[in-house]
Amino acid sequence: MTEELALAETGLVRGADGRLRCSWAGSTEDYVAYHDDEWGRRLTGDDALYERVCLEAFQSGLSWITILRRREGFRRAFAGFSIASVAAFDQSDVERLLADTGIIRNRAKIEAAITNARLAAELPEGLSALLWSYAPPPRPRPRARADVPSISAESTTLAKDLRKRGFRFVGPTTAYALMQATGMVDDHIQGCFVGAE
Repeated sequence: MTEELALAETGLVRGADGRLRCSWAGSTEDYVAYHDDEWGRRLTGDDALYERVCLEAFQSGLSWITILRRREGFRRAFAGFSIASVAAFDQSDVERLLADTGIIRNRAKIEAAITNARLAAELPEGLSALLWSYAPPPRPRPRARADVPSISAESTTLAKDLRKRGFRFVGPTTAYALMQATGMVDDHIQGCFVGAE
């Protein structure tokens, strides 16, 4: 069995730089950079986590690369994902956003981002503290891609809590993707160089 085939079976790929990465990260330079520098690394801060909540919601039904390639457009359109700024958006901002070709122009998702900002602004403990309160205890990295879940008990409970508070586009799968992206869980495959160097 070749190394490439053996790696593929576990969910790893060897990059041009010789490093082993999670296989999903090997298809484009955008994915390589996101995987190496952000995905699975601990992220805190209300505005930073609000950005991730928004991006995960906009990704629903689309490929993540579509969101990554429009990320700067989203940041410009949504005032750098400042919760206070987006919470003050009104109907004219919705219309502006619907005309912005630098983002995904989906009315329901745009309105959800604004609603979610207003709700996040009202959280006494802050968005970061709320989200991180659902982080599970550390666990071993998955041995293979097949061992990576799409939801967990914690993401299901987090999604229920957020929806109860009025947040939108935050189902269990989106909540789990958020947990993966922000380091609440470590779903880098065993053998991936991230965090091992």
